[in-house]
Amino acid sequence: MASNASTLTFALYLILLLGIGWYAYRRTQNLSDFILGGRRLSSGVAALSASASDMSGWLLLGLPGFAYAVGLNALWMAGGLLLGTWLNWTLMAKRLRVFSEAYGDALTLPEYLANRFQDQKGWLRAISALFILFFFLLYTASGLAAGGKLFESVFDLPYSSAVALGALTILLYTTVGGFLAVSWTDVLQGLLMLLALLAVPLYAVLWIDGDSLHRLRPELLNPLIAGDGKPLGFLGIVSLLAWGLGYFGQPHILARFQAIEGSESVARARRIALLWVGLGLAGAVLAGLAGVLIIDPPLAQRERVFIVLIQLLFHPLIAGVLLAAILSAIMSTADSQLLIASAIFTEDFYRTFLRRRAGPEELVAAGRLSVVSLAGLAFLMALDPNTSVLDLVGYAWAGFGAAFGPVLLFSLYWPRMTYRGALAGILSGGLTVVLWKQLAGGIFDLYEIIPGFLIAMLAILVVSEFDRESEALSVEFDRVTLRLPPD
Repeated sequence: MASNASTLTFALYLILLLGIGWYAYRRTQNLSDFILGGRRLSSGVAALSASASDMSGWLLLGLPGFAYAVGLNALWMAGGLLLGTWLNWTLMAKRLRVFSEAYGDALTLPEYLANRFQDQKGWLRAISALFILFFFLLYTASGLAAGGKLFESVFDLPYSSAVALGALTILLYTTVGGFLAVSWTDVLQGLLMLLALLAVPLYAVLWIDGDSLHRLRPELLNPLIAGDGKPLGFLGIVSLLAWGLGYFGQPHILARFQAIEGSESVARARRIALLWVGLGLAGAVLAGLAGVLIIDPPLAQRERVFIVLIQLLFHPLIAGVLLAAILSAIMSTADSQLLIASAIFTEDFYRTFLRRRAGPEELVAAGRLSVVSLAGLAFLMALDPNTSVLDLVGYAWAGFGAAFGPVLLFSLYWPRMTYRGALAGILSGGLTVVLWKQLAGGIFDLYEIIPGFLIAMLAILVVSEFDRESEALSVEFDRVTLRLPPD
């Protein structure tokens, strides 16, 4: 259980988040402000916000726990994520910023796809929105469950009360301040996360002695050996690297590309994001290995390794700050997911299908109400203490990556892609992930994002090639590409 000093530090941190939310509330005037911050994020804010909302509690709980169990095997996953970050900023950021504004100043991904492919009947927009809302509900529930487990472990709270406290805090500043509050708090949370990920492994070096080195088993130092001591194998390596494919379809990350103040700011933002992600991933893996050397007896629940290291190594006052970093990681993703899901409900359901003439104040109110509703549903899903955080995250990550990654990439680079091709890509990618997840053994041990991504690409190519609607879309595509500034 945390000391009074840790509790006080934690409470002050939560109060600071609410203060940021209130300040952002005073700068939120319309739906564009609430959803994308008026497209005026600086490169630094966009980079840190995208990175912090990307990694979530997985970076401080899941990855250290994975490294604690399997050792340097975790480098394959970390390497795939770092490569995916670079490719996402390089291939997607500038073009999505220009294209989303050029095609009707689209505020959400379903709206962009609908405008890009002249979705007259609304099927593409509706199906995109439904996939996003479904996977975000799972993703947000996993974040609330992770927050509940943190409060339960550190502050000895009942699990249901711990989940409720975390959900309420996220709900308050997200509902009040919208995208600006989420982005500004993500900057604070991203810096705090990086501080913890660097401080814990560096300080752990002072605690390691010769007697503890025998705990570092040889297989933990071999990146080709799995956690059970068997060879990792080709499918294992490819599955870990393939986490990087998921970046191309994550709405809460891509929203930062749409919101950056200008496409000319992308290069600087990419450098900041890569530095943050590289240092963070390295720190998480090293923290897991440090846990093997320092924690005795070994932990039954490996995902607690980062929490236990903080409690062992640091003064309670400093520990409170570092424990707040874990909450930061959880909240920085959950708030983004709630906001993007709210934006999709407001833009792609409320305004489009229910109230076409709604005014700015009514739309912002609808956005805030949808945040509350979605948080409530996620809260109910997270109340089960046996909720598997990493399984839900991996499932949602693969679903987003396969359903939207290929479609968005083709929409930004291939002028002959058509409406039917986009619809086929989303349906085939998303459904492949859902079906593949239910199977096991042999080839089905491959991470489901890989078959989902490949099948979606094939569906887009085949259906678009046989579609005769590409000529008008190609002409408009060429006009939009003229707006792209040089690299």
